[in-house]
Amino acid sequence: MGRGVKVAVIGGVFAVMVGGAGYGAYNVVSALNGDGRSSGSEAKSGPPGKDEVAETTEKFFTAWEKGDATTAASYTNNATVAGPLLTAYGEDAHITGVEITPGTAAGTSVPFTVKAKVAYEGTTKPLSYKSTLTVVRGETTGRALVDWKPSVVHPDLKDGDTLVTAESATPQIQAVGRDGAVLSKEKYPSLGPILAKLREKYGDKAGGTPGVELAVRHTTTQAPDTPLLTLTEGRPGKLRTSLSASVQAAAEKAVKRYDKSSVVAVKPSTGEVLAVANNRADGFNAAFQGTVAPGSTMKIITAAMLIDNGVTDMNGPAPCTDSAMWQGQTFKNLTGMKPNESATLANTFMRSCNTGFIKLIDEVTDSSLTEEAEERFGLGQDNWQTGIASFDGSVPASPGPDRAANAIGQGKVQMNPLNMASVTATAITGEFHQPYLVPFDLDGRKPATAKGLPKSTASQLKQMMRLTATTAQGTAVNAMSGLRGDIGAKTGSAEVDGHATSDSWFTGFRDDVAAAAMVQGGGHGGDAAGPIVADVLRVGG
Repeated sequence: MGRGVKVAVIGGVFAVMVGGAGYGAYNVVSALNGDGRSSGSEAKSGPPGKDEVAETTEKFFTAWEKGDATTAASYTNNATVAGPLLTAYGEDAHITGVEITPGTAAGTSVPFTVKAKVAYEGTTKPLSYKSTLTVVRGETTGRALVDWKPSVVHPDLKDGDTLVTAESATPQIQAVGRDGAVLSKEKYPSLGPILAKLREKYGDKAGGTPGVELAVRHTTTQAPDTPLLTLTEGRPGKLRTSLSASVQAAAEKAVKRYDKSSVVAVKPSTGEVLAVANNRADGFNAAFQGTVAPGSTMKIITAAMLIDNGVTDMNGPAPCTDSAMWQGQTFKNLTGMKPNESATLANTFMRSCNTGFIKLIDEVTDSSLTEEAEERFGLGQDNWQTGIASFDGSVPASPGPDRAANAIGQGKVQMNPLNMASVTATAITGEFHQPYLVPFDLDGRKPATAKGLPKSTASQLKQMMRLTATTAQGTAVNAMSGLRGDIGAKTGSAEVDGHATSDSWFTGFRDDVAAAAMVQGGGHGGDAAGPIVADVLRVGG
């Protein structure tokens, strides 16, 4: 295995050392027998020294290479859990010929490379990956032991996971976009988790046949297997999606600007999702499943509610004052906003003045915003059928200060970029088309419905969004600068409890494309989320 020399060198180190990292004299024999105790003394304490780290990893790797799961597990601090996973490594995953090469230790942390083979029913494929382990002091024995985590065995393993090599549960899919382009996770990385979900749900409907794979099996959750290595190719079934390869490429590039950013683009006239992208280390599809406050992008729905309830219209009054009080809570505007007590709704909307909306809340009821969101925009009824898991927004009827907070996208309101892209699509067309990723006729899904907006309301909303994106005072003008065609937008900033920086929101349209983005911790809407949406619209519009 290439470690015989290392053992000899380690032995040499033991021979000349009289202490390790300040923990006193270290008996050579006890160091080599692995019991972690000096002869005739109490169990050692404190972090393992360099020599202990080297010996423990050496023994653990040697046993692992030999396929001796019981012995390898005995060098960890949780043999009961480690043993079955290490056993499955050879027996269920059919991994053989294991060779482990340690890297340079950093304190008690040791990186290493695994090279092996996966052999199943006459087919053999090479396997190579990198991982890391940490050596700790056993709490009761004082032995130096590998701190057990499933990721030691493979970096993609988490608690409750195991490795298997077998015929895949569902056939592979070849997802294709609206123009026939193949959509792979290699070319569109943030689609990886989404393609896995599509395969889980539609693999057996797309006409393919299963292959044989080494995969992570999630035994404690309902998540589908995560393929790691394909031994024999099945025949992938072709799955049509609504995605546009060019818009998806722009979305992938745009979200790389910021961590925890997400964007969705839809076609307003049909509801087809043209792009969905996330830049998140956790792989969570926040674009479809996020549940966070949308900030002032919510004012699109609030403005529609005020117009539909006859409170005001785009040319009617919506006074923008320094502050506004609603049932004991004071609401303010962004720092530096000049008050305008003669402002119209259009002016208050394009400048994103909070107080102009708060002052009109007394003219509606606790449930007015909820009814507008559900009946006109199709939100909040938990009935969207996009093709994969999604959250369709929540606008609860809220008494007290939350009625006002909800109106400006705070309080109890929760949204994600999919919801807000749909809101924009409904606002500019007057019609609600439930967003979808795969055709409804593939599995007989029924789209959610809503009655949409009166023509006059939609016309006013579209014009106010145009002003926001094209007028000097509009909060979206910088982000949308340079875009041609019929454009409009709305910015938003959402305060989050315990976070020093607000979330950035932005939603906009260009011709027959609507897009919305969120950057958690990104600050003001036009600064972070705005350029993401603009880049997507630049390609998609």
